Amino acid sequence: MSTFYSIAEIAQKLGITAHTLRYYERIGLIDHVNRAGNSHRRYTQDDVRWLVFLQRLRSTKMSIKQMQRYAALGRAGNHVESLMERRAMLTEHARYLHAELILLQETLVVLDDKVNLYAELERDAINKG
Repeated sequence: MSTFYSIAEIAQKLGITAHTLRYYERIGLIDHVNRAGNSHRRYTQDDVRWLVFLQRLRSTKMSIKQMQRYAALGRAGNHVESLMERRAMLTEHARYLHAELILLQETLVVLDDKVNLYAELERDAINKG
């Protein structure tokens, strides 16, 4: 038996708005969602997995345009060209993320050094004080 979710349930479950879900559907990030007899959207667990993946891509600053291309390639099927381009896209994005992580780690070291410096200066000021 399949489980179906309403747009409100998916929005709450994923922490996004119903407007965002409709927007994603309108611009082709998600396929047209199945509808119930009353025309309400009925999301499946596969839809949920795809939306979680899209959220992860967005949280890592992948552009909507890139996400649209990736989604279009997925809809085109698993032929060699589609698979190669999707892999290349994700490989390039992973490179970007690795560079971002290195930058964030370096920045964290600088911030930690500053915090430690201020703690030391505070201790010195209290001891003189």
